[in-house]
Amino acid sequence: MEYDSLASETLEDLTVCFDDIGEEIPMEDFDVEYASGVLTVKLGSKGTYVLNKQPPNKQIWLSSPVSGPERFDYDMSKKAWFCRHTNETLGTLLSREMTAAFEGEFIMPIK
Repeated sequence: MEYDSLASETLEDLTVCFDDIGEEIPMEDFDVEYASGVLTVKLGSKGTYVLNKQPPNKQIWLSSPVSGPERFDYDMSKKAWFCRHTNETLGTLLSREMTAAFEGEFIMPIK
């Protein structure tokens, strides 16, 4: 599978997941928007997450109100998006931060 398909599929899966969270857990000013390769997730007073495709680098970039900016490369052998600096997967980072934000365990559906 090529980068564009992998990145789009990942962001689309995350969009569905965040939409589901918004339906299950009431939060003031919660909003999810995905357009043109950019996923924006507003968690009200807990901040805004922005994930976007970076085709020239073949990465997904994340801007988090908790951990700041991170860049993720896809590892074909592990089938996961990894941060080179922390060796953490995108799914692990988002699961940890959503668990803290919503004070309940969340497992994101991506690696």
